[in-house]
Amino acid sequence: MRPAIQRSVLLAAAVVLAVLCWFGWRADGRALLAGYLAVWWFATGALLGGLANLWLHQLTGGAWGETIRPPLLRAARWLPLACLLFIPVLLGMHLLYPWAGAQPLAPDTPFRRWWLTPGGFMLRSVAYLALWSLLAWIETRARHRSAGRAAVCLLLYGFSSGLASIDWIMSLQPEWYSSVFGWLTGTGQMLTGLALAVLLIDRTAARQRLPDLGNLLMMYVMTWAYLAYVQFLIIWAADLPREISWYLRRDSAGWHAVAWSLLALHGAGPILILLSRHAKQAPRLMGALAAVLLAAHLLDCWWLVLPSVHGLIADWAWPALLPVLAVVVLATLGKEKVHVRA
Repeated sequence: MRPAIQRSVLLAAAVVLAVLCWFGWRADGRALLAGYLAVWWFATGALLGGLANLWLHQLTGGAWGETIRPPLLRAARWLPLACLLFIPVLLGMHLLYPWAGAQPLAPDTPFRRWWLTPGGFMLRSVAYLALWSLLAWIETRARHRSAGRAAVCLLLYGFSSGLASIDWIMSLQPEWYSSVFGWLTGTGQMLTGLALAVLLIDRTAARQRLPDLGNLLMMYVMTWAYLAYVQFLIIWAADLPREISWYLRRDSAGWHAVAWSLLALHGAGPILILLSRHAKQAPRLMGALAAVLLAAHLLDCWWLVLPSVHGLIADWAWPALLPVLAVVVLATLGKEKVHVRA
């Protein structure tokens, strides 16, 4: 298909999706916004995780980072736009967060009563988004690499990403908390950023670097799996009503299937594949594995967000799915635009 025709088809698909999103909003605005938050967290996390991997490489060195640097820098230029796309969540926070509704819940501690307020939520959100946009702007325009700058950026990213995950994801269930949650979501972002890089590079030309990238991917997958297991084990052992409420929301046949899928596609499966040296040297297999990890992490973002939102109607799935399709179309359009400029 010629590029002009392909762009026309994609633009038509975008218009159709916009109409479907309008119907989805009329059917259940809460479900549509919850799906939007999950997809936004996935996409923005991939861009942030890519930047974090670049900063990590500037601190540690190694030939592996030279391979992934160009595509991740190009991807990071989209981060300020991704930050602006959080505005719908800010405008509709009363639909997602119980403490921001017309009759806000009273958190059980003075600190949470002070922290979980609409005004504070909005101010902190703007601070996170402005910081990430600034970090992306600095890194994409820097003429020289600096280990000191990378260290500062990595620290700022770590603290802000952890706090953002608490504000935007954990506070969907304000009665629940986990000290592992920020580490878990941050590891998922760095995993997603590296998987995106592996998918974007010319893997045949970079075949000698694939084992290094595969080892780094395996480290992220193992760390993510360990943190997810530790969180579950601690909560299961304590068996406190307030802590187990998060897992009780996911105690249904559909979410059981999601949990087993995450275990297979986001944990055990990739680890078993990446243990093989020959697998890490196969360009097609590494590309397929990177795509599977991206899809699995999108599923993980659904797992984190959707069950935590109160009051979703029974047929919430199709409104929540629309943002996924919209991101696919927009990403394809963005990729086409980059190719045209090149």
